Amino acid sequence: MLVVACIKQVPDTTQVQIDPVTNTLVREGIPFIVNPYDTHALEEALRLKDRFGCKVAAISMGPPNAEATLRKALALGVDMAILLSDRVFGGADTLATSNVLAAAIRKLNAEVDEVGLVLCGKQTIDGDTAQVGPGIATRLAYHQLTLVDRIDSLDVVGKRIRVSRKLEGRHEIVEAPLPAMLTVVRELNRPRYPRVPMRLAAADAQVSVWDNRVLMLDEQSIGLKGSPTWVSKIFSPERAKGEIIGDGYADPAGSAAILIDKLLAKDMLPL
Repeated sequence: MLVVACIKQVPDTTQVQIDPVTNTLVREGIPFIVNPYDTHALEEALRLKDRFGCKVAAISMGPPNAEATLRKALALGVDMAILLSDRVFGGADTLATSNVLAAAIRKLNAEVDEVGLVLCGKQTIDGDTAQVGPGIATRLAYHQLTLVDRIDSLDVVGKRIRVSRKLEGRHEIVEAPLPAMLTVVRELNRPRYPRVPMRLAAADAQVSVWDNRVLMLDEQSIGLKGSPTWVSKIFSPERAKGEIIGDGYADPAGSAAILIDKLLAKDMLPL
């Protein structure tokens, strides 16, 4: 069985700045990292490899410099790394991105080994949409299990998986047949660190690059042309200046009364 981990190179959001003139992200000088949620998806794929002997493929869609992200995956122990890179893939929204990734997974299933699981981070820290994983599952007709914080059991022969999903205030135990797509949360595991020999080997390992001549997708369904979502403006919302109400230390009751009056005036309290 082949396990596919989808990973993405993202800008380090702790250092992201917005150009006040163009209202777009300033990319110059911003370091790129592996999307943090995807590191947990990759770690879980490697744990399944350790337990069941599965093959693991890491795939990423991005510019040529995203190869560095895949070399990090090779250093951790994946069996193959594939970069989906082509100018016609550029400018893709989540719909077009899931189309390209699904096509690559379909090709792996046909030419490498049967894909049993696809693992994705629950979302990326640059887009925060949480749509790509479910989009892949929908296109491939895989069962989708989102917000997974524990894999309870995996029956490779019987092709079934049982997981725990982290919901608001509770957990849900779900069982599904394979193939399945899982989006995972950080509580699932603790990512490993690469060993020095593996890092050295990864520097010379092959990262396969697939462009659209390999995937042969309709250019109207990928990249900017295949993206119905357009970002017209990015900006930091303006915040009104704060106000100190009364003297909460010397006159707490009076301050509370002033606050209540203000909230009532703004119709923010039920009568």
